[in-house]
Amino acid sequence: MDTPPRVTPERRRELYFLMNEFHCDYARTLDSGDVESWPRFFTEDALYRVVARDNLEAGLPLSLMMCDGMGMLKDRAYAIVHTEMYAPRYVQHHISMMQVLGEDEAGISAQASYLVYETLVDEPTRLLQVGRYQDVFVDTGDGLLLKARDCIYDSVMIPNCVVYPV
Repeated sequence: MDTPPRVTPERRRELYFLMNEFHCDYARTLDSGDVESWPRFFTEDALYRVVARDNLEAGLPLSLMMCDGMGMLKDRAYAIVHTEMYAPRYVQHHISMMQVLGEDEAGISAQASYLVYETLVDEPTRLLQVGRYQDVFVDTGDGLLLKARDCIYDSVMIPNCVVYPV
């Protein structure tokens, strides 16, 4: 995708810095287990999906997880912390290859690669998911918020239990 002309090199550097700060805060929040703070990274009308790459490329709507709006994001976070039963675990997000794709009135289009590792207390660490974020950010002046995040994972086979947001 070509970058629209209004994204100057200076703006691109600024957005790259803001994205890096955003991703560090996002990963640190989830990796520390503070799932109830996860919705603060999104706009009120945000769309969050975890979708298989082959489904997305085939135009199929099925998602592993989908939250449409702040209410669903908060509900998902609450359920993870207060109602779901699962074995204790640690997760580590590794986010790299960030790229600003463009900026227009809809927001800032960007992508980044991610790896998520998971460690259950009585099992070895395993690679939980590999994929890319396809994002639309909004610059609030105080930082970035996600208007849309597709977490597009590569694996066809996934573990039985994906607990935390990607």
